Amino acid sequence: MIAIIDYGMGNLHSVSKAVERLGYEAVVTADPAVIAAADGAILPGVGAFGDAMDNLRETKLDEATKAYAASGKPLIGICLGMQLLFTQSEEHGVNEGLNLLPGKVIRFQGDYKVPHMGWNKLNFQQDSPLFKGLEEGHVYFVHSYHAKPEVASDLLATTDYHQQVTAIVGRGNVYGMQFHPEKSSELGIKLLGNFLALTGSPVVQR
Repeated sequence: MIAIIDYGMGNLHSVSKAVERLGYEAVVTADPAVIAAADGAILPGVGAFGDAMDNLRETKLDEATKAYAASGKPLIGICLGMQLLFTQSEEHGVNEGLNLLPGKVIRFQGDYKVPHMGWNKLNFQQDSPLFKGLEEGHVYFVHSYHAKPEVASDLLATTDYHQQVTAIVGRGNVYGMQFHPEKSSELGIKLLGNFLALTGSPVVQR
């Protein structure tokens, strides 16, 4: 079973349907016990960083997410969910994150369109099980803030938007994707599928 963590700010339906299309059982849940029992967990997110962290703290799902990461089972953050994995964000003032990955989330600065919206090519920076059998291709981004990992080895893939932009991160069993894999055509779904394969969860349908 794959737990999709529901703290009130996620693209829950589209993520759940993508997991099910890949043949896995998806459970949208705010129950820490259900999350703890899952083979893999997904932290989705749409909206503002500070509001998301407030919701996570109020529901104690910040503690549940950290405990899940500490269990060694695969966890992935998607879009805002990826940003929440970091130490802090400067969105609407300084807000503390889950601190599972050291680094900051900052706003795009420059004479170009913000938010960064559209299809951009991934550039793989190092080997990862997420990239098994895949070639670099385009995925769909929508974001005004981007993560700056402190540790180079945490940066798995980038894209180019007037600068090098963090697209995929990973450390041990914790991963994150800045884009929406469930909205990123074949490559996005295959990346999500490679993450789900790491969970060891049985495929229930095809």
